[in-house]
Amino acid sequence: MNAPATGPSPRTGAEAVVANAVDPARRPDVLLRKRREDGHEVSAWWLIGAFVFVSGAVIALLSFVPGGA
Repeated sequence: MNAPATGPSPRTGAEAVVANAVDPARRPDVLLRKRREDGHEVSAWWLIGAFVFVSGAVIALLSFVPGGA
């Protein structure tokens, strides 16, 4: 049988992490996340430019593969 929860304490480890976190979206254990000040976001044009650049690089490199049309 399950014991009734007493008080506001979390029942699982994940709930405890979220309850104790100042801002769960800025946890220090997440890799490859650039922490920015509130209100500063990356422009969508950087992402669009990166997509175009990578796509162009892939097409250029594939043109060196022999046997293409």
